Amino acid sequence: MADVADESIQGDGDGIRTFPFPVDLSLLGVGMQVGPMGAGRTWHAQAPLHRVHRIDFHVVMLFTGGPVRHMIDFAEYEATAGDLLWIRPGQVHRFSPRSEYRGTVLTMQPGFLPRATVEATGLYRYDLSPLLRPDEARLAGLTAALDQLRREYEDATTLPLSLHTAVLRHTLSAFLLRLAHLAAGSAEEARRRHADPPGDNAFTLFRDSVERGFATNHSVSAYADALGYSRRTLVRAVRAATGETPKGFIDKRVVLEARRLLAHTDMPIGRVGAAVGFPDAANFSKFFQQHTDQTPAAFRTELRRESPPDHAGGVHAGA
Repeated sequence: MADVADESIQGDGDGIRTFPFPVDLSLLGVGMQVGPMGAGRTWHAQAPLHRVHRIDFHVVMLFTGGPVRHMIDFAEYEATAGDLLWIRPGQVHRFSPRSEYRGTVLTMQPGFLPRATVEATGLYRYDLSPLLRPDEARLAGLTAALDQLRREYEDATTLPLSLHTAVLRHTLSAFLLRLAHLAAGSAEEARRRHADPPGDNAFTLFRDSVERGFATNHSVSAYADALGYSRRTLVRAVRAATGETPKGFIDKRVVLEARRLLAHTDMPIGRVGAAVGFPDAANFSKFFQQHTDQTPAAFRTELRRESPPDHAGGVHAGA
């Protein structure tokens, strides 16, 4: 990836930087890019390889070498040849300066695909692991689909732009459907796929509502009322999809965002609490300690004490 305009960077001085999809640099300006991973290439000149940041688009990396260590939302993932990493919009991540990223990288702008495809491919299943390890047969299918997508992307002359974009959407959908099928092999996804259709739909709507409203709404009843489901129906749907209660699902999302802000920004703890729906700092500290066995201050201190020093070098994926 290359630079985009400075004014397009989101966030402020004490927040986690969010870098946008560079539409102007995509071939013919379409909402996706696909190509080889490269050394020393970044989403933006101000996004150094070794620092945590967010992106507002999807990234799928298919590795042909390794091992590669990559941090996503406080978890270190080690990928090697034949593995994939799927980073979703808003996730905090960091590239490893000591790993050599080799393979193919796909980036997609939210909104490039229609809603039905988004749902069918699980683009916003933040509860699934970003690391995927296909078997030989599935890897062959994914590789062939990604190669075809790359050929279509790079062929900017055969078709008019409208048809070129339509073909890209269909080819991208085919690749993502294979990827979603692979992700469905997890135990949680298997339970979701075997749930009754109404329950499945209830969880999808609940998950999306929590993602939009977790910073201000922590009430299971409020979500159930807003979605038009009984509390009992919502409990069954969420438990079938994730194995946990709706309250546990909400709390997990709140804790994740709090940990992101505590670890990667200099926001005062009171402001962190307010940002995730706790205007009273004492209540936030109590909630955070219940779920992590640490106070927010202790978590921040320990994480920064254990964090390795920054490095100037590294390798980044670019298309």
